[in-house]
Amino acid sequence: PRIDKLLEHVDSDYASVIVAAKRARQINSYYHNLGEGTFDEFAPPLIESRSKNYLTMALEEISEGKIVYEYAKK
Repeated sequence: PRIDKLLEHVDSDYASVIVAAKRARQINSYYHNLGEGTFDEFAPPLIESRSKNYLTMALEEISEGKIVYEYAKK
């Protein structure tokens, strides 16, 4: 997805990288655990994508507004 489309749903380029990386790891874990039947804690991809790349899927989810995040307070 285009960066301007991503920035409509995140605060900064940095946030898009962090959120996409974390979501890509979740998608990876979902597919990894799919055969084991223990995928309850991992959400499947929230969009239909032509790509099989998990990072691309995560970025597409962000650009479509499917991902909501907040900063953790310390």
